[in-house]
Amino acid sequence: MKIKESDLKVLFSEEQIQSKIKELATKMNDFYGNEEVYVVCVLKGAVMFATDLAKHLKMPVKMEFIRLSSYGSGTVSSGKVNAVDISLPDLNDKNVLIIEDIVDKGLTAKFLIDFMHCNFKTKSTKFCSLLDKKCTRSVDIEPDYYGFDVGDEFLIGYGLDFDGYFRNLRYIGFADKKLLEQ
Repeated sequence: MKIKESDLKVLFSEEQIQSKIKELATKMNDFYGNEEVYVVCVLKGAVMFATDLAKHLKMPVKMEFIRLSSYGSGTVSSGKVNAVDISLPDLNDKNVLIIEDIVDKGLTAKFLIDFMHCNFKTKSTKFCSLLDKKCTRSVDIEPDYYGFDVGDEFLIGYGLDFDGYFRNLRYIGFADKKLLEQ
């Protein structure tokens, strides 16, 4: 492994993340009221965020999980979205809330929203990301809900990994780019 946890600088603490999640959940509770929602979590990165967020949603929730990838190994996106496992139940006439860890270039978000619109006639489709990296966006897409604006650092922790490691951290951090490139 190229980096150690001690190499990371904290960007968002556990307390900041949990506070933001409660704030997002309040907005969603206001929007959906008591209507059933299908929460579609994009694995693996969004699992921590999705489960913590779901704990604060007051409406009936069904959770679904899909697996997509736009990263090879390391820190660079492949530029293509790979649908590893995207099996979903019938979402016609359902409220769908897609949960992602980060909107970077926007390719995954656009792929998912297009997939929903092509395959289902949902009652509503909303997209939520914990992190929004507008500075690297290559497609015209914006999340309906997001937690934090972030810069161009490679973020690690709270579901975000570096070569499969560090997803279990309770905070989001980053390392010096020189360490990541070694």
